[in-house]
Amino acid sequence: MQFLRKKLSNEQLIDLYKSILFPRLIEEKMLVLLRQGRISKWFSGIGQEAIAVGVTMALDADEWIMPLHRNLGVFTSRQMPLHKLFKQWQGNKDGYSKARERSFHFGSKEHHICGMISHLGPQMALADGVALAHKLKKESKVSVAFTGDGGTSEGDFHEALNVAAVWDLPVIFIIENNGYGLSTPTNEQYRCKNLVDKAVGYGIEGIQIDGNNILEVYETIKNAREFCIQNQKPMLIECMTFRMRGHEEASGVKYVPKHLFEEWEQKDPIKNYEEWLKQEGILTDGEIADLKTQTKNHIEAELKIGFESPQVIPNTQEEVNDLFAPRINRAETIIDNSSVNDPIFNGKQSEKKFINAISDALSQSMDRLNDFVLMGQDIAEYGGAFKVTEGFVEKYGKSRVRNTPICESAIVGTALGLSMAGMKSMMEMQFADFATVGFNQIINNLAKIHYRWGQQADVVVRMPTGGGVGAGPFHSQSNEAWFVHTPGLKVVYPSSPIDAKGLLIAAINDPNPVLFFEHKGLYRSVTGMVPDDYYEIEIGKAKHVKTGTDCSLITYGAGVHWALEYQQKHPQLSIDILDLRTLLPLDYEAIRAAVLRTGKVLILHEDTLIGGLGGEIAAWITEHCFEHLDAPILRCASLDTPIPFNLDLEKNFMAYTRLGETIEKLMRY
Repeated sequence: MQFLRKKLSNEQLIDLYKSILFPRLIEEKMLVLLRQGRISKWFSGIGQEAIAVGVTMALDADEWIMPLHRNLGVFTSRQMPLHKLFKQWQGNKDGYSKARERSFHFGSKEHHICGMISHLGPQMALADGVALAHKLKKESKVSVAFTGDGGTSEGDFHEALNVAAVWDLPVIFIIENNGYGLSTPTNEQYRCKNLVDKAVGYGIEGIQIDGNNILEVYETIKNAREFCIQNQKPMLIECMTFRMRGHEEASGVKYVPKHLFEEWEQKDPIKNYEEWLKQEGILTDGEIADLKTQTKNHIEAELKIGFESPQVIPNTQEEVNDLFAPRINRAETIIDNSSVNDPIFNGKQSEKKFINAISDALSQSMDRLNDFVLMGQDIAEYGGAFKVTEGFVEKYGKSRVRNTPICESAIVGTALGLSMAGMKSMMEMQFADFATVGFNQIINNLAKIHYRWGQQADVVVRMPTGGGVGAGPFHSQSNEAWFVHTPGLKVVYPSSPIDAKGLLIAAINDPNPVLFFEHKGLYRSVTGMVPDDYYEIEIGKAKHVKTGTDCSLITYGAGVHWALEYQQKHPQLSIDILDLRTLLPLDYEAIRAAVLRTGKVLILHEDTLIGGLGGEIAAWITEHCFEHLDAPILRCASLDTPIPFNLDLEKNFMAYTRLGETIEKLMRY
């Protein structure tokens, strides 16, 4: 192993030694505690310390890093107190995630470290988002994402590198090639000679280095950082190394040939650097021994503090409160049109189609929020599949109205990365159906990140949804119920132009992830009076559309218009109509009031029956309002089949074809 000091001073060389020694001695202590049964789990990075330490030391302290399991050196090199790290590893309340996360699944905004999720690959797209923020703000900074050799097999690896290449983002991707993905060797992971060869396919620079040489890692990242900033380009770096322990301690190492341990023991990153420092006269045996003693004493003192944490006492209200980041900024005008008897409209109004109200909300938000970025397939010059953003690119420029490659997962991740860097974003799913390709990012990154370690996800995902337009099973699904089941998301589904504009502006101003469903069939078929001014309608508040005495119909989206149409055709009935507008969180008080008004309840939605939101609402009413019911709660939903293409089959599928018979059944009680 050849060490080249370049222009590094003795002090810098010694600092690198201290930085690489610290995580090694911590790990050795952790393994002792694990054998003693004093800690529960450990992912060891022994043998790989040079990568995490070298990368981190080469960056500015305020440049975001997305580390993984074996990157303890990232955390220690960012000067995170060991006693607090230990509290985190032990699942203590005073760690970095209030005892909600394990081992290295946490982050810290203060230290610009993003907490990983177990799916590994999605973290790379977050680095794209941070790098995009640097680019838009014209900051001379990079972001860095780690992955392993196994992680390069994930689609998220491809998507993240492709977006970084297409958008010329200053991001460094680090592959720690340690030979195994858990027990699967690299010859069962890929067929290219070297993983760095993949860089060519993306049209970006790549380099393979000795990941066990601290000076080579440090110098390479320094140069890569300068290259990425000056050229506004990404870079892929493959660090060759070896994992001297199991994937985690419980998995063992029986699957690894013994000779590999013998070979890589000779390449130990700390022992080799230590010997070189002695040969160069930079440190003596005595000084090294003193440094190790001082470090071990420091570790023992920190662990003593860590072991003093009090027992976790669950606080249910705190758990619920920490699900969402608090609102700070709101529009000056808040319209409350939740009551049928007291609609409040202030200022000048114009008649607008549903789709124009959506466009207005986006445009007025772009005018007021300079840090607001729109992303989606074909949303720039083409104006989007439904022309919602037509003309936007001419007004706001391509840097803020961004066509994306067809990679939903990476763009959701990029949106989250923008939020980490203090920006806002809207991603348009071309169709809500395509959210399946970005499902992991939405469910496991967007929804959970604030609860896990306090990082807000200031992201809106627009979801054109619904049937009735003959678009078949992949462009017409009603999939809102998938997301209503996920704590940490807000799910909004307006039915009118005034609500669409006000709720979308509220969603953009909300620091939490909002899935904003827009029924395609309403885009150009529904019109209404909409205030010209910039305003919000409160998320989480239902709308009492019509007062009635015979039965209460609870619905949302296109269901509101089906209900109104049925009432118009059947004036002999008096139907009370409640538009939920927000599906998560639900307005339970409004639901209770709807039950009390008539005592008979029908829940209507376009989604399929089984697993639809109607079942949850019916259960809640049964639990909380049973004594006020005069009949069983009925549901009217679409067939439990995929939505078909043929218009006659689609009509038969849709819930509205059974609305009349369901109302009649309810009224017979």
